[in-house]
Amino acid sequence: MNKIKIFADSTSDIPADWRQKYDISIVPLYAVFGDEALQDGVTIHPEPLFQRVSREGQLPRTAAPSPADFIQAFAPYIEQGDDILYISLSSELSSTYQNALLAASEFPEGRITVFDSLNLSCGFGLLVMKAARAAAEGSTMEQIVDMLTTTRPLIDTEFVIDTLEYLYKGGRCSGMQNLIGSLLKIRPVIKVIDGKMTPAYKVRGKREKALEQMLQNALNQRDQMDNDLIIVVHALAEQDALMLQARLKEETHAQEVLLGTAGCVISSHCGPQTIGIMYAKKA
Repeated sequence: MNKIKIFADSTSDIPADWRQKYDISIVPLYAVFGDEALQDGVTIHPEPLFQRVSREGQLPRTAAPSPADFIQAFAPYIEQGDDILYISLSSELSSTYQNALLAASEFPEGRITVFDSLNLSCGFGLLVMKAARAAAEGSTMEQIVDMLTTTRPLIDTEFVIDTLEYLYKGGRCSGMQNLIGSLLKIRPVIKVIDGKMTPAYKVRGKREKALEQMLQNALNQRDQMDNDLIIVVHALAEQDALMLQARLKEETHAQEVLLGTAGCVISSHCGPQTIGIMYAKKA
């Protein structure tokens, strides 16, 4: 049986130590300012991105890796005899999945498996890490894909957006909604449902109130969690993320509660101080 090499893309927001531990390779998406296409996590990082948006007043466009990008990333591993499992950002949010399928079709049949996470950020990263662990333990490709298919609908992804400014600049809310939301300190909470970003509810008032509500939503599910792994992901909100991590460690039975940092693509859609909690429920 060939070794199974795990690939993901940069929107999975997998912590660097996990990528290294499990030899997970990342294909970056792009943040595009005018004619300048920058690779997420390679030639652009979140803090410089936020600084540039503040300075220029414009959000970057985001773009999927091309089929050629995937072919270039996959080819060395196919040549050395590995089989590849690539887990993608939700096909409801990006053409990344379709482009990976096109790339896979250029290689011998069966050597590359492309799996749609139907999620984003560390909600997608959870699936990648479960796959990487299974591959390291000697599972077959079929066994890993079966596990991912079972787990995919059980991933809970919820995050608080701190400001409507990025949603407004990205055309996802009107100028009036942005103004009213800012005046009333309304913070939308987003969930991923059927692969799409879906407004779940809004919290009015202090940021701490929204974070506590999100935390309680997770804690209310503690008996349904699979106790394997919880991830707290943030965009320049480390102190809040550490607080949530500590509470989740204390108040759940999770074996690990990891911190993830939102990359440039996620950050450019949601803005600074975005923070989320991701976990899987029991099958």
